[in-house]
Amino acid sequence: MNETDRELLIWAAKAAGIECGIIHGEIRIRCDAGWTPWNPLTDDGDALRLAVRLNIPVFPYDDETSTGTVGVVAKNWGSKEENTRRAIVRAAAEIGRNMK
Repeated sequence: MNETDRELLIWAAKAAGIECGIIHGEIRIRCDAGWTPWNPLTDDGDALRLAVRLNIPVFPYDDETSTGTVGVVAKNWGSKEENTRRAIVRAAAEIGRNMK
């Protein structure tokens, strides 16, 4: 995971009110059982839960993905699914960056 992706995930977690940390080089979140890996950039379930938690509307298209009112578009990252996950994380990170 590169530094930019790590930063996006940390900002996204902040936006969602999720306690996170970097353990053994990966982002993990605190849950009832301790710390569990969390990466909505690669995990469809993590991405969907993040979008739902933040009420991010997602509009996938054939060649790109848009996130509604936040105005984030992700394209050319790979598959339609990868573009969708990245758009969700970028939108959540933008929300997190703007929180005080």
